[in-house]
This record gives sequence, structure tokens and C-alpha cells, in this order.
Amino acid sequence: MPLTPTLAAWGNSFTAYGGKPVDTGETKGTIKADKLNATTIQDGVEWTHFEETIKDFILARLGHPVVRVELTPFQLKTCVDEAVGVMYHHAPLFATNMVTFDASAGYNIYTLPTYILDNLEYVVYKKTLLSIQQSAGTLEFDFFIKYFQDNYLFQNFGVGDFYLLQQNLEMTRKILGQEGAFDVINNNQLVIYPKPVVTPQTVIVVYRALDSDTMHPAYRNWIQQYALACAKGTLGQIRGKYATVPSPGGGAKLNGEALVREADKEKEVLLKRLLDEFEEPPRFSCY
Repeated sequence: MPLTPTLAAWGNSFTAYGGKPVDTGETKGTIKADKLNATTIQDGVEWTHFEETIKDFILARLGHPVVRVELTPFQLKTCVDEAVGVMYHHAPLFATNMVTFDASAGYNIYTLPTYILDNLEYVVYKKTLLSIQQSAGTLEFDFFIKYFQDNYLFQNFGVGDFYLLQQNLEMTRKILGQEGAFDVINNNQLVIYPKPVVTPQTVIVVYRALDSDTMHPAYRNWIQQYALACAKGTLGQIRGKYATVPSPGGGAKLNGEALVREADKEKEVLLKRLLDEFEEPPRFSCY
């Protein structure tokens, strides 16, 4: 039976040692990850301040209020959700956050909020990664002290060799299974291996989640532009149902097809920009 732990502390790059107490069980800012792309017409449309800035950007770029924009609030909401959802999926490295909770001895399955597990980065729950002290005769002592005694005690310090040694230690930890491993089940349960043997055992979780209060203006603008492209596509589909609209001057031709083409092209460009400029490069690990 999985446990639902109480999140103990939350932090990011600017958090004091030990983290800050968790005050809510939601992401920071006004982005509600569990609400993205989950609204129906019957639910009604409620806008947060962050979503209002995107909606107003869309309407302004489409010509409102000078030109009538034939989009309902729900259609605008779907465009906003799609744009935020795409950015959330590719959350850049600047969105890194950390949270801790106390695990219990004998239990290794814990139910965590999906906004944490959506973009999970790393989990660690061993205070000393090799679970042994650096005393004479131990593995860490031999690796660090003996190696540098024999090679660099009376020579210049080699940063490259030290980095290679760190990689070697990482492989050793993973092979011996002392660092602990983790997995995610059903996108809401965290499994840690091996089972904790003491209570409490502090678990540190590193994840990425957007914070609308601290988001860089460039990322906010990317969301606005992608939502605008989505809105153009929807508006183009609506206007494309009618070739012309009767008018005293002989009829007005709508720009439905042009809007759909613009939307497809802009989405392609924005997605390429997201992968090239915003999302961090892939990481490589050696086992």
C-alpha cells in the first residue's frame, strides 16, 4: 500500500540551507498543472492572472476590439492550455526545484503530486552515498586519499584526473547499489530502492516546474506567441467555413485559409526555437 507523505521543505537555487517550509501542495505561481487541458465547456472558464495576460495578448494581436474575433472564452482557454502545456513538458533548466519528505522504514512506494513527477529529475535518500564513513581501509578512503597520495601529493593538481575519478565513483555507486535507485509508477507513485531501513529517512526530490511568478519574460512571451498561433488555427477553421460574407460592397472575403497556414508555420518555428534555445541539452550517463 503506497504512503502519501507530507512534503517537508521546498527550495530552488536561492533557497537557504535546509529549504523553506512547504505552504501549499501546488506549483508556485498561478499555473495549476493538474488543470491543464482538462477543462470542459460545462465546467465554465475561470482565468488566473497569468492566463489573463496570455488571453489579452491573443485578442490584441488578432485585432480586438477594432476587429471582431470569433472565438469563445473556452476556445481561448484551450489555446492557452496547449501553449502552457507544451512549455511545461519542455520545462527549461531554470525551472529546477527541490522538495523533501521523510520516508519510513520498510516502505518504498510513495504517492507524490503529479506536478513533481511530471518532470522528475533525480531522487536521492542516502546521506553518505556509499553508506560508509571515510575511515582508513574503506573504499572512499582508498579512492580519494590513496590515489592522490600516490599521484598528486607533490605535483600539480590535475582537474581532469579528478573529474575522471568522480565519474568512476559514480559508476561504482550505481553498480554496488548503495546510492539508491528510483522509478515512477502511474505518474503519481515514486518507488525508491532499496527500502529505507530507518525512520525517518529524508528523501530529496529534484524536479522541474514552471513558476509564473518568477518566469523570465522571454519564456512568458514564447507561451503568448504559441497560444496566438493556436488561436489563429482555430479562428482560421471557423472563418474557413464561409468563403465570403455578404456586404453592401459585394461581399467580404474571409482569411480562414491564410490563418491556418500562418498557424502551422508559426507553430513549427516556435517548437524549433523551444528545443534549440530553451530546453536544456540531453544528459549522458554512464552505468
